[in-house]
Formats: sequence, structure tokens, C-alpha cells
Amino acid sequence: MGSIKGLGPFLKSELIFKEEDYGKPINERLSEVLRRNTSKNDFANIAIQSNVSFSTIRDVVYRTNSLTKLNANAISLLVHAAFENSFAYKLQAEGDILYLGNLLKL
Repeated sequence: MGSIKGLGPFLKSELIFKEEDYGKPINERLSEVLRRNTSKNDFANIAIQSNVSFSTIRDVVYRTNSLTKLNANAISLLVHAAFENSFAYKLQAEGDILYLGNLLKL
């Protein structure tokens, strides 16, 4: 949904992740939020932009691979995409609620 084009230099993985986050899977809450608010297209676009493979990004998100300094930039970009997408989903849901409420005469 959202656009992350050109944001690479502005997203610093060291501001998102601490030293102790590396070498182990991301936390469960982050995994759930990323899965809920990103798509395969987001994974693919970020893979191209960050030079980290689609499968590595997927495996980190699904907690079958650890966060590393090499894949942290891709995951940071994915966090940003999820943030943008969550706003888009919220606005879409609000519009849907109004529309459906009118249909139901609520």
C-alpha cells in the first residue's frame, strides 16, 4: 500500500534495534505486526531495494531466521512499510464502517 521509495538513507536500523537484538529471532509481537501489515509485494520491493533476499526477509519475519546486522536494514524498511500500511488499513476500515453503517441504517 504505502511507498518507501528513497527512504533507505533515512531509516537507521541502529535506532530500531539494540545490540542484544542481533543473533536471535525478532520478538513475537514485531513478527505478528509485520505479518499483519505487510504483503509479499512489500517483501519483494524491500528485497530489491536492500539487496537482501526475499526468503531471508520472510524467514526473519516468521522467526525461522535470526536478525543480523546484514538483514537489519531490510527489516527496518519493512517496519516502515508496515507503519504506513497500518494507517492506510485504518483509513480504509473507517470508510468501510461508515458505508456499511449507512447500508444498515445505524
